[in-house]
Order: sequence, then C-alpha cells, then structure tokens
Amino acid sequence: MIPGSSRTDRMGSACIKVTKYFLFLFNLLFFVLGAVILGFGMWILVDKNSFISILQTSSTSFKVAAYVFISVGALTMLMGFLGCLGAVKEVRCLLGMYFAFLLLILIAQVTAGVFFYFNMGQLKQEMGSIVTKLIHNYTDGSGDNLQEAWDYVQAQVKCCGWVSYLNWTENTELMNRTSITFPCSCKKSDEDDALMMPQKGFCEVPFGNKTQSGNNPKDWPVYQEGCMEKVQGWLQENLGVILGVCVGVAVIELLGMFLSMFLCRRVHSEDYSKVPKY
Repeated sequence: MIPGSSRTDRMGSACIKVTKYFLFLFNLLFFVLGAVILGFGMWILVDKNSFISILQTSSTSFKVAAYVFISVGALTMLMGFLGCLGAVKEVRCLLGMYFAFLLLILIAQVTAGVFFYFNMGQLKQEMGSIVTKLIHNYTDGSGDNLQEAWDYVQAQVKCCGWVSYLNWTENTELMNRTSITFPCSCKKSDEDDALMMPQKGFCEVPFGNKTQSGNNPKDWPVYQEGCMEKVQGWLQENLGVILGVCVGVAVIELLGMFLSMFLCRRVHSEDYSKVPKY
C-alpha cells in the first residue's frame, strides 16, 4: 500500500464527513426557516388587528402573497428534510433533489424581489385606494373587522387618515354631524393612553357647540399627519435590515448548494439500501 495514497484517502474521507455534518446543520436551519416563513404566511391570513388585515381582506395580490409565503415555507421545510436525509445517508438522488429545490427557491426569491421593486408604486396606489374607500364608507358603531383594524392602526401609529386627517372629511356620516365630532382612534393621546385599547367610532368634543359652520375639521383634537407617511417612514427605516436579511439568506442558500454538489460528487456509487424504509 502506498503511504501517500492512504493519507489522501483519509483526508478525503474526513473532508466528506465535515461537509456532511455542515450540510446537515444548514438543512436543519433551513427547516426552521421554512417553519418561520410558513407561520408568517398563516399570520397574514388570520391577523385581524393590524394594517395587514386590511390589505389581505381587500387586496387580491396580498392574499396571493400570503399563499406564496405558505407554499415557499412548506417547500423549504421539505427541502430541509430531504437535505438532512441525503447528507446523513449520503444518497445522491436526495442531494440532487435538494440542490434543485434550493435553486428553485433562490430563483423565486430573486423574481419576487424584482417584481416587488418594479411594482412598488402600484402597491402604494392600491393601498391608498383601499384605505380611502374604507374611510369613506366608515360607519359609527358597525363593528366591522376592517374598521376595527384601521382604528387600531391609527391609534398605535398615531396618525389619522391616509394622506392626512382631511381624508375623513370625505365621510358623509361624520361631516353631517352638527357638533364637533371626530374619529375616536385619531385623538391625540399621551403615553399612558397609548397602552389602552383604542376607541372606536366617532367621538364628540365635550361641550362642543353646535354652530352654523357644522363639524369643522380644524377644531378636531386629532393627529394631522396621515398614515401613509408613517408607513413609508417605517419601510425606509427597516429597508436596510430587510435587504440584509435577504442577502444573508441568499448567501446561505448558495453555500448549501455548493456543499450539496460537493458531497454529491464525492459519493461515487448509488446505494438505495441507505434510504430508510417505513
């Protein structure tokens, strides 16, 4: 036996073991990541107390996005399972399927990112039309889920209307009031009041005088900044974090693809007896 050849074989075997365990850890992480994505998609569908509920109820594209998250999450979990099984058992067909699934997910992520970037203006316009219609049709004391969600958003974000508080002047029921009446969730509050559940419907100013001018919005004790600026400000503040997370996930996916192909090439013969039978 040639000593150099034996040493090379031992180094190659050790390299395969290290690659196998690294790939197993990567796939375990992917399985957890898939569960998180799946849970996020489910949250979009069932959430009833935030701005998300308004969009998913009124916007078809947002519903589609929720189902896409659920599908990608389930596919990622399946991919993580196949990758773990293929790495531990050294089965080339499972490693190949893992590589293909990972490539599909990476392509889907890039496609979704490009689509979102080029349709940002359309999404903002759709959001604006949804909220404007909701404000226009808002009815005091109706108990509608969308109205309650919008009240929650205005109270928590400390904003009023979409562009500004003057959006509420388009509500016929509100402007027909003879006394000074305003949306309760728009009322200016201190930190202690912010912890309380937001009020719903319309509120009258205490001892408000009935005047010939009617319900003048200039007399409303409300936030004047619209929620559109608040939402856009949040996106600008967190855009770097979101972009960093996306780039980090893409790097991990590329590394997982490299490890799977390396291990797949090192496994010389296919042995289907290693595949567990249930």
